[in-house]
Amino acid sequence: MKAISVLGTSSNAGKSWMVTALGAWLRRNGVKVAPFKAQNMSNNSYVTLEGGEIGRAQAVQAIACGMRPIVEMNPILLKPSGNGTSQLVLLGEARQHIAAIDYYQHIEKLWETVRDSLEYWRDRCDILLLEGAGSPVELNLMHRDLVNLRPIVHLQGRWILVGDIEKGGVFAQIIGTHQLLPETARDLGLGFIVNKFRGDLRLFSDAEKHFRDHMPHLPYLGLLPYASDLQPESEDSLCSEAEAKGQGAKIAWIRFPYLSNSQDSQPWQLDLGIETVWAKNIADLANAKIIILPGSKNTLSDLQWLKTSGLADAILTAHRHGVPIVGICGGYQMLGKYLCDREGVAGSSGEVKGLGLLPISTEFMPTKQVRQVQAIWQSEQSMDEWMTYEIHMGVTKLIEISESSQNRPLLQVQGDREFRDEGMQCDRVWGSYLHGLFESAAVRQALTRLANIPEHQPASISWLDHQQKLYNDMAGLLEAHLDLTAIHRYLDI
Repeated sequence: MKAISVLGTSSNAGKSWMVTALGAWLRRNGVKVAPFKAQNMSNNSYVTLEGGEIGRAQAVQAIACGMRPIVEMNPILLKPSGNGTSQLVLLGEARQHIAAIDYYQHIEKLWETVRDSLEYWRDRCDILLLEGAGSPVELNLMHRDLVNLRPIVHLQGRWILVGDIEKGGVFAQIIGTHQLLPETARDLGLGFIVNKFRGDLRLFSDAEKHFRDHMPHLPYLGLLPYASDLQPESEDSLCSEAEAKGQGAKIAWIRFPYLSNSQDSQPWQLDLGIETVWAKNIADLANAKIIILPGSKNTLSDLQWLKTSGLADAILTAHRHGVPIVGICGGYQMLGKYLCDREGVAGSSGEVKGLGLLPISTEFMPTKQVRQVQAIWQSEQSMDEWMTYEIHMGVTKLIEISESSQNRPLLQVQGDREFRDEGMQCDRVWGSYLHGLFESAAVRQALTRLANIPEHQPASISWLDHQQKLYNDMAGLLEAHLDLTAIHRYLDI
C-alpha cells in the first residue's frame, strides 16, 4: 500500500475537497483507494452500516472512492459541545466529554488507535489518501500531532500541500509551511497546489514562473480555480455556513450556536424556485415560507438561545400565520412540550419547556442512539425509499393521544430486524430524527405543497446521482488544471 496525505497551509484551504477529488480521480483510473483522517473535529457526522459514528467528510470521501464508509477511516472524532469540551468518539463509539488539556494527556494512547487503523488498511487498498487538519506546522501542537505529519511519516508515504489564495498571503504560507516542516517530513513532499483562484488564470503566470525557477525542491503542481458549483459538504468547524442559496420562496434554517449536521439543507439547493438561508436573528425569518430547526450538539443550550434571542416567539408567531415548521433531531426535540435531563446528559439536569408545537416529550439518556435505517415515505401523491441515519441521545415519546388524524407519524423506517413509525406531523409541524430526510425529492415536494409554494420544482436528478456526478466533475477539474505527473510516478499508474 502507498499513501498520500493532503496537508493545508491553514484551515479551510481545501484539504477535504482535494481528498474527495483525488479519490474520485484514482477510482476512475482503476485504483482501489480509501480515505483516512486520524482525528476530525466536527459536529457533522455520519453513521456507518455497523452503527459507528465518523466525520461526515470521510463518508463523502469514501463514497467518492467507491468504498463503504467504516470507522477505520476516521478513528477519532471530536464533537464540540460547549464550555471548551468535546464529545470523544473513538472508533465510532461515543465516549466521554473531554477538555482539550485533558485530551492531550492521552495522546500516546490515542496514537495507538490511529496506528492500528493505519495498519488495518495495509492489505485492504492500493492507496490510502490521508487528510490533515489545520496547518501541519502549528508550533504549539506539532509535538502532540496525531493527524498531520505523524501518520504519513509512519507510513513513509508522500504529502501534497494545498494553499488557499482566496484569503491572501498564500505565497508566504506555502514557503513558510515548507521551511517549518521537520526534516523527517520535508523530504516526503510531492509538491504543492494553489487553490481557490478567482478570475482569469493567466494573471497567475508570473507566480508560476517564480515557483518553477526558484523552488525546485518543492514542485508546483498547478492552480485550481474556485469552482462554486463543485463544492461537496464542508466539515471544517471554522467554516461558517454559506450565504443564501438559490432564488425563489424562502426556506429559513435556524443557525444554532451548536449547530450539527448542517448538510441536511443541501438537497434543497438542487431545486428551482427555492432560496435557502441561515437565520441568526428575527429579521432573517422575514417572509420565510418554511422554517426548519436542524440538529444541535447542545440541545438545551440552543433552546435557551432560541428563547432569549426572540427567535422562539418569532417561530410561534410564524406558525400561527400558517408557516410550516420542521424540526430535525435536536430541532425535533425542541418542538415538543418538555425536555427532561435527569442525569445531566445534555449539560444541565432538570426539565425545561419546549416550543410546545408537538405533543411529545424527550428524556435525555446516557446511551446514544446511532443507527442507519431505510426511510419509507408514503403519501397520496408519492412514495419513496432511501437510506438515512439517526444520531441522538434522547428518547422521544407521545404524551397526548388524540383521535385527530392530524397527529400521525411522519414516515416509517426499516432497520436491523425492525419496522416502525418515525417522527410526527401535526398541524403544519413536522418532526423527525432522520438526518438525510430531505434527500428525498418526494419529501421536499410534500413540504412545499404544505407551504403552498407552487414555484418549487424538484430536481430531476436524485441526490445520490447528483453526488456521483459532482465527484466525477471534481476529478475532471483536477485533470484539467493540475500536473499530475509526480502523482502518477509515485503511484506507478
